[in-house]
Amino acid sequence: MKILFMCTANSCRSVLSEALFNHLAPAGLHAVSSGSFPSGQLNARALATLEKADVSIEGLYSKGSEVFADSPPDIVITVCDKAAGETCPVYFGPAIKSHWGLADPSDVQGSEADIQAAFEVTVAIIEQRFSALFALNIEGLSAEEQKAALDNIGGLYD
Repeated sequence: MKILFMCTANSCRSVLSEALFNHLAPAGLHAVSSGSFPSGQLNARALATLEKADVSIEGLYSKGSEVFADSPPDIVITVCDKAAGETCPVYFGPAIKSHWGLADPSDVQGSEADIQAAFEVTVAIIEQRFSALFALNIEGLSAEEQKAALDNIGGLYD
């Protein structure tokens, strides 16, 4: 089962989600990420945060959804922050769609410690949501049950 994490720039939140998912996921589950307007570059602090947590950053890059045209995902999860008024990308296709909003840690202003803390909080939220997801038998659920479970997880840890 392939899960696509989408955001606007595909430089921070969706990339954190992709890397953490692939680091933690049980066999048979795989994540990719993309952006509706990919920036073409990854957030350096996001990469450093992943490396600090011993999560591989190999193969990560900022990309649009067109790269998945021949291999569409089963599930699409948008991770934009609704509270900031950010427009989430729309993925058209048969995939189950859910929204797991995350504040953009790269928008945090303040000291280095404040900014790093925002990245670490984001990673912790992502990991908590993944723990809830991995506790499910997602492949054993109907499409409607998958959607409901994913939406419920997206409401956790806001």
